[in-house]
Amino acid sequence: MGTNPRPSGKVWFSGAGNGEVEKKEILVQHLLVGGDNLQLLVELQKRISGGEDLSDLATEYSLCPSKEIGGMLGWVRRGQMIPEFEEAAFSAPLNKVVRCKSKHGWHLLQVLSEREESLLQDIGPEEFHSKMQDPKFVEEAQLIDVREPEEIDQASLPGFKVLPLRQFGTWGSLITNEFDPQKDIYVLCHHGVRSMQVAKWLQTQGFKRVFNVAGGIHAYAVKADPSIPTY
Repeated sequence: MGTNPRPSGKVWFSGAGNGEVEKKEILVQHLLVGGDNLQLLVELQKRISGGEDLSDLATEYSLCPSKEIGGMLGWVRRGQMIPEFEEAAFSAPLNKVVRCKSKHGWHLLQVLSEREESLLQDIGPEEFHSKMQDPKFVEEAQLIDVREPEEIDQASLPGFKVLPLRQFGTWGSLITNEFDPQKDIYVLCHHGVRSMQVAKWLQTQGFKRVFNVAGGIHAYAVKADPSIPTY
């Protein structure tokens, strides 16, 4: 979700982790060319060495959907990427452009920064309800509801900023202007699926502590607060 809440990196995301997880995240950009196009890759690497920017070349040459945002993959951790790319990325010195080959083709990648792994976890409806009883929490917490306006009309909780997922294009690029990445942020939807999608994206945008309200507002109404309508 660089400009799209759904991971665009079919060419690089992997479904499973592998054993010991390194407690580090890296900020990565890359470009991808075909597996039979090593000559082009070498030429592009020389151009980068000569002072051109990888992101500009990704926009022009990359086969990965991330080309639309200059090859930026955002913050990633081990277990999210295909093995060859992951190994190269987590071994690469900061800011050095390195190459690797995967089943998708040849990559040039650059690690721009690294940090301690951020937190993403579910918070149960009962625990979240307890927090919501504190007026100070409701006033100061960063609360996002990603449901659609017609859903909000049927059931809602106080204090939430409504950012419908279908309107992501209008608010996604402004998220760090609206919310502080260093503070806890809570995400809500109907059943907890859309909110988890957005929660994972928030991590890629640098948010350190992200909480998904498990089961969404439906579970909140059923398990914690029956005064909230279900739909």
